[in-house]
Amino acid sequence: MGNDGGSIPTRRELVKSAARTPTVSELKATALENLTHAWSHDPLTLEDLDMENVVSDWRGRLYNYESVLRGLMPSGGDDDATVAPELVNGESSELTFASTGIKSLRDVVKLKFRRYAPPGTKGREVWACPISLKELGPATRAVYLVPCGHVFAEAAIKQIQEKICPECNEGFNPRDVIPVLPTQEADLASLTARISNLRAEGLTHSLKKEKKSGKKKRKVEETKGDEAVQSGESKGAGQDNERKTKAPSKPDISSRMSGINNAMAASLTAKVLAEQEERNKRRKLAASAN
Repeated sequence: MGNDGGSIPTRRELVKSAARTPTVSELKATALENLTHAWSHDPLTLEDLDMENVVSDWRGRLYNYESVLRGLMPSGGDDDATVAPELVNGESSELTFASTGIKSLRDVVKLKFRRYAPPGTKGREVWACPISLKELGPATRAVYLVPCGHVFAEAAIKQIQEKICPECNEGFNPRDVIPVLPTQEADLASLTARISNLRAEGLTHSLKKEKKSGKKKRKVEETKGDEAVQSGESKGAGQDNERKTKAPSKPDISSRMSGINNAMAASLTAKVLAEQEERNKRRKLAASAN
């Protein structure tokens, strides 16, 4: 071997070099990119956040109100389960609605952002802190107050040192100042301790009492059992199955919406229920065709 113009590679050339450790600037750039995505997209659906209808859970994550409503609606199959990547400290993992821990609308708080048109922007409005007028986003550490939901720059809230919301004059406890999309371990530990204490007191993230569904659930189950026995005696098992698989009718939807006083919530709920009814009809047609 040799004299052919080639070369024999050495062991050093054959062994792959170890993966390069990212620099501090690269890590910061990745964290900023992930934070920017979290400020602009719903983690459940990856759709753009509608800042007029944004809610937050006890971790400070941002969701579209409509996606939370969809998750709370009873699903008819596995195809309704939404999975999207969750970005935490630059690491990606799967996020499902079940993993958020949101069991009712009491577990989220409706956020209230204020629009502001900075000078020289030709009328372009941004979401800004009403005190400092800083634009709220990945470049500004933001917080919101529970239960009112008004959003401010963290520095502004620390500066005023008051326990009354500057926007609505509603009182708040210092522990109920929630960082938006926190990335620091200290903030995450504080939020975890807060929700643990609230649950021990029988409260939810929004400071509303948890629903004690034990007795109510037993009564509902007993009522359903009695109705099933009576229906079985009168109509037979075949009609029972047909009744169970029957999609909710418009009167049912109207009755479920009758207790909703908020116009926005009623509109979104009607939309979600209508889509769910349409999916149930398609499933029924597909089942009958097979």
